[in-house]
This record gives sequence, structure tokens and C-alpha cells, in this order.
Amino acid sequence: MTIRFAVRLATALATVAALLLSGSPTAHAGAAGSTPVQTFEYSVGGMTMKIPTGCMFTHIIRGSGKKISYQNAGVDCAFVGALSSGFCNWRIDFTYADTGNRTYRTSRGRTHSECKIDPMRNNSPQTLPRYGKACARLFVSGVQRASQCHHITK
Repeated sequence: MTIRFAVRLATALATVAALLLSGSPTAHAGAAGSTPVQTFEYSVGGMTMKIPTGCMFTHIIRGSGKKISYQNAGVDCAFVGALSSGFCNWRIDFTYADTGNRTYRTSRGRTHSECKIDPMRNNSPQTLPRYGKACARLFVSGVQRASQCHHITK
């Protein structure tokens, strides 16, 4: 396990613990969830790149009601996944859907041409017009490779 992964994992766990243990007099909510990035291959400049097992896509959100005060998504890789060349031509989008599962807003991230083993993106604070769900989506070379969602409810 790399030191960078251990630090990011410890930070994520500390954030989740702080969210769960904070005793605030006002109603606040937060969620953190991870999903595995499935093994896949893709081509960059004629070279075949392979993402092995061992990578997780994590989405963290904090706020109150329809107000989102913090949102972050990124990939952490361990074991064999940490030895790969990383994700090239990647972007992370945040999407918002109503309770009928109709997407009404997308915050499209910029495509990063450099290769990174730990792509990450923050999104700005905002107030949503309706309840539903907020999702983070990882794209590599234009293909969605992982998504993780949280329900935003009363």
C-alpha cells in the first residue's frame, strides 16, 4: 500500500467519522460511498492501457436539505491497481436528478489529458432546485467507467 493511498484513505475515513459523530444543533447531512472501478483496457496514442483491479471511485457529499456545502469525487488505487500507469483522458462529472430519476443538471468536468493514478475533482457549493439524487461519474477517453450516487431527501 502506498503512503499516498494510506493518507487519502485515512482522510476519507476521518471525514466519514467526523460526519457521523458531529453533534450539531442544526440538521446537517453527509454521505460517503465507494464503488469498485471494473478492470478495463483503452487506447491512448496507439498504446493499450489497462486498469487492473484494486481501484475504488469515491463520492463524498455534505450539506443540509437541498443545499450542498461540499462535494468531492475521486479514485484511489491499491495493490496491483496502484502499479498501473493510471487514468488518461479522464474527467469527473456531477449529475443531479429529481425523484423521478430525470437528470436536470450536469456539472461537466474538464477532460485531463495527463495520466493520473488518483484523479479527483471538487464541485462548488450549490442549492438544488429539487430533491432526488446527486451522482459522480468517472469517464476515461469519453466512456463512463464508474458512478456513485447519494439520495438527497427531506
